[in-house]
Amino acid sequence: MTVWICDARGARPVLKPFLLAEGGASPVTVGLVLRLAGLASGPDDPQFARKGSYGVFGKRKEWDSPIYEGDRLELYAPLQIDPKTVRRKRANQNRDAHLKAVAAKRKARRL
Repeated sequence: MTVWICDARGARPVLKPFLLAEGGASPVTVGLVLRLAGLASGPDDPQFARKGSYGVFGKRKEWDSPIYEGDRLELYAPLQIDPKTVRRKRANQNRDAHLKAVAAKRKARRL
């Protein structure tokens, strides 16, 4: 079974195939692939302890989620900026620009 591992934790994402020898009756999980690939020692590994540090095809998965032939296991870097903060800042900038435009229009009417 081949699973693609995309490591996006560095400066550039690295995509490489990982060949997993099938054996046993237990299903193949995300955690098993991470352990066999030498990326994690277990579910409590500090690199993957935070929520959302890995997923399959852009969907966040848990340690014991099944993984199938040809899936792309993605390893994510931590967020640098909180998305809520960025949205709030952008909304405030748009609001400021709108208020300035309204004020300029009122000033032009007075003249």
